[in-house]
Amino acid sequence: MIPVAEARARIVAALAPTGPENIGLDAALGRVLAADVAARRTQPPVAVSAMDGWAVRSADGAGPLRAIGESAAGRGFAGAVAPGETVRIFTGAPVPAGADAVAIQEDARHEGDLVHLADVPGPGRFVRPAGLDFATGDLLYSAPRRLGVRDIGLLAAADVPRIDVHRRPRIAVLATGDELVPPGLPRGPAQIVDAARPALLAFIEARGATAVDLGIARDDAADIATRAGRAAGADLLVTLGGASVGDHDLIARVLAGDGATLDFWKIAMRPGKPLMFGRHGDTPLLGLPGNPVSAFVCSLLFLGPAIERLSGLPGAAPRLAEVRLASPLGANDKREDYVRATLAPGADGIPLAQPAPVQDSSQLRTLALADALIQRPVLAPALPAGALVPAILLDQI
Repeated sequence: MIPVAEARARIVAALAPTGPENIGLDAALGRVLAADVAARRTQPPVAVSAMDGWAVRSADGAGPLRAIGESAAGRGFAGAVAPGETVRIFTGAPVPAGADAVAIQEDARHEGDLVHLADVPGPGRFVRPAGLDFATGDLLYSAPRRLGVRDIGLLAAADVPRIDVHRRPRIAVLATGDELVPPGLPRGPAQIVDAARPALLAFIEARGATAVDLGIARDDAADIATRAGRAAGADLLVTLGGASVGDHDLIARVLAGDGATLDFWKIAMRPGKPLMFGRHGDTPLLGLPGNPVSAFVCSLLFLGPAIERLSGLPGAAPRLAEVRLASPLGANDKREDYVRATLAPGADGIPLAQPAPVQDSSQLRTLALADALIQRPVLAPALPAGALVPAILLDQI
């Protein structure tokens, strides 16, 4: 068995980012930049007012100043402000030529065409100069970067209608097992509802990739080989189940006979020891346990970073946060452990983590209700309530 960190590093190192494609900004949310992006315009393009008030020459003092026109957003004043003159101005409107400040309307008294200032602004007061935010040619983002909502807003403001991004990775998913039946279909007394595959397909989509469902293969070599062959052209083939050592665990044997090569098999972790990685022809292969809880934990630790790497990102481990134990934890053994826990607010701002009393990997409900996975290193000692421990917060998926 190899350590979790080594397994993740070997998976990420064996993968390469997908190629670029050019897309419109309306489809860019969640995508990863494949090329740097520079501004195509200056923002603001001219000096504009930051407040409603009067555009003035600061050297003119308190006035009275003669009002000669108006400047509104999208419709500026065409003339220039001469000594002793002022222009009514609104937020976002261009500052007229000759003016160098804005007197806010609360500090001005308007009588007829004359304006008196109670507070004289200094040069540049309440004026946003041209290029305050960015200028044409400024580098906005360096690739790679996953684009969020705020990024879309900045790119739009910079007049960037299209960008180069990495193509969404295509992840083929193949479940195996005579015991599995899709939800809602009739099943025999010895069969169970397939939960791992729907969860895995959802995980892949949530991480920004495209899931390709190859269905459920029977415990039959020909069926497994046929379905696995349909993964040709995918960026990664993920199998569920059949990766252990039982007589009916056929994945490794069938795919090896079909030309697959394995880099490693078995990880020193709990849950999720039976995990394999290699290649099936030209397609990287990641074999996950069939147990839904184990499959999820392995997806979080290995498939998530693999998708990031294929998407053009480094493929880092899940972020860890510090939490405080609400109850004691026993000593750990030779496998890195991921303990399901719920979180509650702590008095000192550090969340209180309550480990589930039973950590059996068959309990999918315990996983669904958990807020975090407490990370327990190999041979970690017993810890009392109140101890600080690292945890993966499950809302980062």
